[in-house]
Amino acid sequence: MPGFLLHQGATVLCSHGGQAQATSPNPRVMVGGQPVVTQPTPHMVAGCPFTTPAGTPMPCVTAQWVSAALRVKAGGVPVLLQDSQATCIPNGTPVSIVATQVRVRGS
Repeated sequence: MPGFLLHQGATVLCSHGGQAQATSPNPRVMVGGQPVVTQPTPHMVAGCPFTTPAGTPMPCVTAQWVSAALRVKAGGVPVLLQDSQATCIPNGTPVSIVATQVRVRGS
């Protein structure tokens, strides 16, 4: 599905409210003055407050992307879109893309 391209400054949250940040966006392709993020790039999650029912902390650490653009690539690698899906490690919960740039769309 088409959607806005994800860039380094986009707001991405784990399902528990932790902030996720791209580890190595593509520096050669910019949107809104910031580099785009490609599918193989994991996001590091900080501030996830999740604990198990037994009270053991088990925060989201990384988010690995499982879907990306089909037709738009940067450096031969699919870029992430606003509707791309990711799974948090180690919990397996999804992430939410809350805000991104709104000028460039892809599919």
